[in-house]
Amino acid sequence: MNAWGELVERCATHRREKIGPLSDEAYAELLLAVRHDPASFIDDPSEQAFLGLAQALDAYHESLDDEDLLDDEAYQAARTRRLSALAEHCAEVSTTDEKCLDARLVRILASDLDPDPLLEELIGLEQAVAKDLPIDAAPSSDLWPDVFCRPRLRLRAAVARTCLDGARFRMAASAAASVIDASPSDPVGARHTYALALARLEDEPGFDALDARFSRQGSPWLHLARTILLYKLNRMSAARRALRGFDELNVGGAYALLRPAYVEIYLPDRPKVSPGGLEEGTFAVREAEPIIADIPDFIGWCQDHDWFVRSAERFAEENDLDW
Repeated sequence: MNAWGELVERCATHRREKIGPLSDEAYAELLLAVRHDPASFIDDPSEQAFLGLAQALDAYHESLDDEDLLDDEAYQAARTRRLSALAEHCAEVSTTDEKCLDARLVRILASDLDPDPLLEELIGLEQAVAKDLPIDAAPSSDLWPDVFCRPRLRLRAAVARTCLDGARFRMAASAAASVIDASPSDPVGARHTYALALARLEDEPGFDALDARFSRQGSPWLHLARTILLYKLNRMSAARRALRGFDELNVGGAYALLRPAYVEIYLPDRPKVSPGGLEEGTFAVREAEPIIADIPDFIGWCQDHDWFVRSAERFAEENDLDW
C-alpha cells in the first residue's frame, strides 16, 4: 500500500471537486502541488485520518530496522510492542474518521490473531461497510483507479488470504475471484491467492483459465501452485517440469522453498518487491504453507531431485545465506 501516494490522490480529488472542472493539464499541476506538500491541502477529517495512517505505517516500518540483530526472545518482545503501537495509532486515526477503512483493517491485522478469529473480525468489518462500499456488484470497468474504492479491495484480498491460511480453500478462491472481477488489473495480487487455492482444490480447468486470463504472465505463486497442482494430480513428469520452472524462472526459488523464511504480517497488503526475486518467492512459499503442510510428502519429493537441491545450495553460497 502506497499510503502517501493515495493521500495525494485523495486530497487532489477532493480539491478538484471544490474547485470545479479542471483540464488534464491543470489537474496534473494540482497533483504536483499536493505531492510537494500534502499536509497543506488537508481540509477534511477523512484526509486527516489518512495522513495519520500514513504516518503510523511509516513509524511501524522504521521500527523494523532496529531489530535485525536481536535474538529470538528479544525480537518477539519488540514485535509485540511495535504491533501494539501500530494498533493504537490506528485506533487514534479512527477517532478522527471512524470510516477510515484502511485504519480499521490495519488495526485488525496488527492484532496478530490466528486465522479463525482473524477471519471473523475481517468478515465483520466487511459486513459493516458492505452497504457503503460494495464490490460484489461492481461494473465491468476496473474499480482500482478510484482511490476511494481501494480500501475495499484490500479488505477483500485480506479475507481471501486469511481463508487460505485457515484452510478454507473454497472460500479463499471465491473471495479472491471477487477481487479480480471488481478489479481485473488486480494490483493487490488476489490472483496469487486464487492460484494457490485452485491448486489445493485440484481445479486444473480453473487454474488454466486464471493463467490465461492474465496472459500467462508467470509469478512465483503461479509456478509453485502449478507444481503443487500437478503433484496432487499425480502427473509427476509434468510436476517435475513445473518444479524446474519454479526454480529457473524465479531467482532463488529452490532456496525459498527448501529454506522457508519468516515473513512479517502484510499491513495491509503484500509489500511491493522486485518481480521474480527471492522476496517474491519467499512470499509465495509463506502463503502456500497451509497447502504444503497438508501434503506431507511434497517437500521430500522436491528434495529427491538433486538438481533442485544443488540449485538451492548454489544460491545460498553465492549470496552468503545459511544452508
